[in-house]
Amino acid sequence: MTSNDFRLERNVELSAETREIAERELRETPERVREALERLRELLKENKDLYFGDDDEILTIFLRPCKWYPESALALMRRVAEFKKENACLLDGLLPEHEINSFLEHKVVNVLKGRDHKGRRVLIVNVGGSWDPKKVTADQLFRLFYLIHEAAMLEPESQVRGTIVVMDFHNMGWSQTMGLTPSFSKRLLTFIQDAMPLRLKEVHFVKEPMIFNVVWKMFKPLIREKLKNRIFFHGSKMSSLHKHLEPSHLPADYGGELPTIDYSGAEWYPVINEVLPHIHKWNTYGFAKNT
Repeated sequence: MTSNDFRLERNVELSAETREIAERELRETPERVREALERLRELLKENKDLYFGDDDEILTIFLRPCKWYPESALALMRRVAEFKKENACLLDGLLPEHEINSFLEHKVVNVLKGRDHKGRRVLIVNVGGSWDPKKVTADQLFRLFYLIHEAAMLEPESQVRGTIVVMDFHNMGWSQTMGLTPSFSKRLLTFIQDAMPLRLKEVHFVKEPMIFNVVWKMFKPLIREKLKNRIFFHGSKMSSLHKHLEPSHLPADYGGELPTIDYSGAEWYPVINEVLPHIHKWNTYGFAKNT
């Protein structure tokens, strides 16, 4: 296993194939990019209650999921600011070091080393028996998810191709069920649906037991149609998962052809720590502070 297995693909030119996807799905052309960047900068100057960086990298993070419509990107910025304000108790000044124990000692969140067959990043969230809510609370679980998204948003390929989430409920019991509180459900879904500047393409629930229905009853009323159409349930049938994620790009844990996962968030922690300057800046973004 080399260090290249765990790295961010930041400041990388889009591949030719990804450029085609960007143009086809996101309306991305050189002329439209220039115009959108210029217009979004103007809108930020006009909306003085918002404070965000105005360099190309930051603006592109918001423009790509909004298909290069500046007004939509500004609306996304405003929703991000609202979310950060409403969840300040969890997110204010959040740094990777604050959750170092959760990353290093507990195998709750993980990112597959490679991308899937469509070039998408795959986040694994283990909320079954391997998760002890007394050691990693639901709030901490969300903070881990948030820190990972801060890193993922920096990858141009991920901005265009999107991301996948696999929720693994293997050996889920009452302690995990009770750990996924209504407040956590509401916060997570608000974030995903309103305030995450990434293209979430699919969410796959795997190995969910009967007790999972208790959790689903909490989640279901909060899920809007767009996200609902991207959620898939597979139980223990990995052949069902393979209709969406090809076995050639999946580990044996999910019936794939790749080796069983032998790494965790511990290997990804240094990668996220490498983008501390970005995380520090991100912590200052949102509603402008009164001076």
